[in-house]
Amino acid sequence: MSAKALKNIAVVAHVDHGKTTLVDGLLKQSGTLSEKEEGTDRIMDSGDIERERGITITAKNCAFNWKDYKINLLDTPGHADFGGEVERSLSMVDGVLLLVDASEGPLPQTRFVLTKAMERGIKIGVVINKVDRPDERIDEVHGEIEDLFLELASMLNIEDFDLDIPVLYASAKEGWASNERGVQKDNLHDILDFIVSDFYPVADLSTEGGFQMLVANLGYNTFLGAQVVGRIVRGKINKNEQYTAIQKDGKKNFKASAIQVYSKLGMEEVTSAEAGEIIILSGLSDGKIGDTICSQDALDALERIEVEPPTVSVNVSVNTSPLSGKEGEYLTSRKLEEFLEESCRQNVALQYEETDDPKIYMLKGRGELQLAIVFEELRRSGYEFMVSRPEVLFEEIDGVKSEPYERVVLDIPSDATGAVTEKLSTRKGKMDNMMPIGEDRTRVTFVIPSRGLIGYRSQFLTDTRGEGLMSSEYMGYQPYAGDMLARQNGAIIADRPGKMTPYALFNLLSLGKQFVLPGQQCYEGQVTGEHTRTNDTNVNVVREKHLSSVRTAGKDVNISLPPIQPMTMEFAMDWIDNDEWVEVTPQTIRIRKKELAANKRSVIRREKEEK
Repeated sequence: MSAKALKNIAVVAHVDHGKTTLVDGLLKQSGTLSEKEEGTDRIMDSGDIERERGITITAKNCAFNWKDYKINLLDTPGHADFGGEVERSLSMVDGVLLLVDASEGPLPQTRFVLTKAMERGIKIGVVINKVDRPDERIDEVHGEIEDLFLELASMLNIEDFDLDIPVLYASAKEGWASNERGVQKDNLHDILDFIVSDFYPVADLSTEGGFQMLVANLGYNTFLGAQVVGRIVRGKINKNEQYTAIQKDGKKNFKASAIQVYSKLGMEEVTSAEAGEIIILSGLSDGKIGDTICSQDALDALERIEVEPPTVSVNVSVNTSPLSGKEGEYLTSRKLEEFLEESCRQNVALQYEETDDPKIYMLKGRGELQLAIVFEELRRSGYEFMVSRPEVLFEEIDGVKSEPYERVVLDIPSDATGAVTEKLSTRKGKMDNMMPIGEDRTRVTFVIPSRGLIGYRSQFLTDTRGEGLMSSEYMGYQPYAGDMLARQNGAIIADRPGKMTPYALFNLLSLGKQFVLPGQQCYEGQVTGEHTRTNDTNVNVVREKHLSSVRTAGKDVNISLPPIQPMTMEFAMDWIDNDEWVEVTPQTIRIRKKELAANKRSVIRREKEEK
């Protein structure tokens, strides 16, 4: 790719505001894609889990040419749990293209990304997307964006912040964008022209001074081995020369065995690269995010990347259930620790540590979804393991027990407002704001302890009939809000091992919602459903109908069981209480009690103070 100038731009947005669709359109209309790739949707979401769930989980790089410029474009995740990915991406760019939905307006992740970009002094342009929505409110959203910029500039004490922010209007789905409100065009060229305009700075290609680069991401290539990714801050790097990695615990010399740059959707190998370029460097076997790589004659460390701290932790254990070892390939604590160590190396927002029990590790992250994605990858890699209920990380601040709080923004049908506010109030939430959006929807803002949101998402979708949108923003630590039950209802628990029968399950329907199917194996202590009452109950789910020669005049009851939704990682982690595990194998997700024997545990559930 030959180009006279280089620009590094990140596309950021709240989840589901059309970011990945816009990136697809820019790649197609800039002539980057081959004929085969032209017909593919969500090209940048390459992972299986990303395609299944329709969300971006890891930041992706691509590069293309437009009007003699090479553009390194970063597609970032939109969900708050993956904020660490966004923070790393911002360390590699000079400009941000912010997408905002023309109906929903700026939401918590919009605010989070803007805060980080403004702290770094990055130039920000705005695209109001989905302007063809029937419920669009472009003028109001424009005003909300300006108010948000003003509020953040005041909060960050930026006195000379320029509020003359360029705004473009687009429909990424239909593949057009315009500089002018109300003018529909045939393509996205206005956005491409805007990216190469004078608004965004050209990446500094100065080669003066020794080489210097900050590691912002890690990779692995089958042929080249471990790789580090980052933007060159200063100087020039040449293949096969010696460089030094300044790490947290010392320095390490290595040879740059290969240098690659992004080219279209892939990479191309080069012999050298200069300041401003984002490179993929091979030769450093144990690089970590935040390391500085520099010339041996100019050992000058850059400030390490520090992301916001984890707020949620879970215990991860080897599988100790009676059915362990039947489906998975990896069962030992050594293999489990290797996977957790690699996950934390790849993502600075994750941390893990050992516990007093050698079979159990504690994994810390930003939220339930981030942890659930790690466990889904672990499961698909052939592991068997168990996961405890997510718990928030408490701290003592000035002698006062404190816990993380979040600001939750909910866009819901107006007739669901009562149910939602009632549920959040019982979870120690306090309403901050309520405003109508259009004719039949309402936006409600709550301030709530993070643990009050654990297990709430499935209940929220039920209360809003699947039409509600919920997003949250980490607010920091505040005083402990008091004790609360993790889950209002108790569990239905199998009291003996065996194969579950339709006859037994049918006769237990009145006890509550069931999680299991007839014909599946179970064991004593396995949770088979949710009780209608607060306390637990032990039941026989393997009972068979006794056959005898006596016949009655009446007909047999026709056994008909309701459909059971497949158990998912998120639902199981949301649902369990402190005395339960989620048992995970490559084929099955089960819920069990930590104490399996019925005579060793109580069925009475009480509110417990969280440690």
